[in-house]
Amino acid sequence: MKVNRWQTASLGLQHVLAMYAGAVIVPLLVGGGIGLTPEQLTHLVSIDILMCGIATLLQVWKNRFFGIGLPVVLGCTFTAVGPMIAIGGDYGIPAIYGAILASGLFVILISKYFSKLLAFFPPVVTGSVVTIIGMTLIPTAMNNMAGGAGSSDYGSLSNILLAFGTLLFIVILYKYSTGFLRAISILLGLIAGSVAAAFMGKVNIQAILDADVLLTPQPFYFGMPSFELIPILTMILVAMVSLVESTGVYLALSDICEEKLEEKDFAKGYRAEGLAIVLGGIFNALPYTTYSQNVGLIQMSGVRSKNVIYTAGAFLVILGFSPKIAALTTVIPSPVLGGAMVAMFGMVLSAGIKMLSKVDLQSQENLLIIACACGLGLGVSVVPEMFQNLPSGLRILTENGIVAGGLTAIALNLIFNVFGRKANKGSGLLQKKEEVASS
Repeated sequence: MKVNRWQTASLGLQHVLAMYAGAVIVPLLVGGGIGLTPEQLTHLVSIDILMCGIATLLQVWKNRFFGIGLPVVLGCTFTAVGPMIAIGGDYGIPAIYGAILASGLFVILISKYFSKLLAFFPPVVTGSVVTIIGMTLIPTAMNNMAGGAGSSDYGSLSNILLAFGTLLFIVILYKYSTGFLRAISILLGLIAGSVAAAFMGKVNIQAILDADVLLTPQPFYFGMPSFELIPILTMILVAMVSLVESTGVYLALSDICEEKLEEKDFAKGYRAEGLAIVLGGIFNALPYTTYSQNVGLIQMSGVRSKNVIYTAGAFLVILGFSPKIAALTTVIPSPVLGGAMVAMFGMVLSAGIKMLSKVDLQSQENLLIIACACGLGLGVSVVPEMFQNLPSGLRILTENGIVAGGLTAIALNLIFNVFGRKANKGSGLLQKKEEVASS
């Protein structure tokens, strides 16, 4: 389907609107969770939108070194929200960006080989990790619904009504709308909730008035990064999950665009994602992954032109240079954000369950992998002091629920489904030989 310049511009804007909620909400959640000031939060949202545009352009631009060359849109990954908040609370903001930089470099280094490692990340592993991430995010949502941890009106009736009102609005809109309106139901819920909060006197627009007119990108805005082992391991695990998700998006788009992908194409796609993560770390933005909602738009519109995605990337860059637009999103009250969080984080949890639905659940081994991974992941998150007396070398693997649960899933999958399967096949062959010999 051929489109003119105006149609290209409108389709590009539609792609921006489809992913804008995620591009804005992730930095809002992280910034709120690590205690940023309104000025810092405005900067984080602005730079993140800008870097989403740059990351998208890097991925679409296929060259000798990087870029999948398909109409891919990149945005902030939800799977990194909980880990980044936890890292910020335990190690400080510089450790977040040290971990992001290290994970981006790791992705670049393994990009050539990752497609060969996908066997180590089947749905039973990735589904368990995403499920753990979703479970560990829910307490953050509940605290925000009550007004934010430590707030003077924590748990007040007005906060509870506002939070559940926002959630109800999102659910009703999602139920009775279709297409584009359904795609941006979270964003519309945040707007409706904020309007209601304004009538209740819970919105402060000072951040908009104080915001600069033009963003000046500044490397290491939040300070020089620090490199801590546990945060690095955590973000590497998040990056690996994102790469598995991206692989699915690449395969879906190659089918829609009727383009055959080779191993080197996957490597260039992974490399572009790693480069985007590194740039995000340098400019204190967030990690990126491919957005599947934009794949749905391509399928619905029938327009597979990369020019549309180039246009979407350019729109994101322009929006990113406008802090006053970013500041609009930072005045959302905590109860409104909390109501939306329940839906969003619940969707992360349900995405993990959806991944697990592809697993052979008749297999007791797979059930045990899921049980142990999710049980340990949630348990470590709820009772982290359980392992406080272990040697420091072992605590690296036990202090973070996502790392503990993820490594458990990987190890048990190797034991039951990789080495165990080979052993079973071998013993089966031996048994057949013995039966033939005896006969």
